[in-house]
Amino acid sequence: MIVKHKTNSMRLLESHRIPYQAYEFSTDIRSAEGVAEVLAVPHNQIYKTLVITRERGQPLLVMIPGDKTLDLKLLAKSIGEKKLRMATHKEAEALTGLEIGGISALSLVHKGFDVYADEAILSLDEVYVSAGRCGINLALRPSDLLRITKARTVGTTRPHEKK
Repeated sequence: MIVKHKTNSMRLLESHRIPYQAYEFSTDIRSAEGVAEVLAVPHNQIYKTLVITRERGQPLLVMIPGDKTLDLKLLAKSIGEKKLRMATHKEAEALTGLEIGGISALSLVHKGFDVYADEAILSLDEVYVSAGRCGINLALRPSDLLRITKARTVGTTRPHEKK
């Protein structure tokens, strides 16, 4: 579906001549699984951006595939932190100024966040990330996403646990 209004993320990509494709869907869809279903793509190509707090300093952003769960201990070890904590929904929205389901590292490029991406991103040809607004995702090459967000790839995830 054609997106009616450009987001800052789209403008950023265009200013750097980075090709992308925008997809719009119901703002009621807030999960990576839901986005994957509506866009008819594998869950591992939908990257969600999580807000993580540390004991001292600016929170960080971590992009992980929709089919995985963040492992805070693995992330902490990978980036040399002692203790990390997932921000609550309310904290994440306050820290980023973006709504849950619309948090995007692309929208926060100039906000001073350290950005990390799960190393699985390196095996993909295309990823889908939030455009900074609920109901809009952008498809782009992982190399472009990593370059523009200055994200470092690290081990951050484990498979979803079966319930």
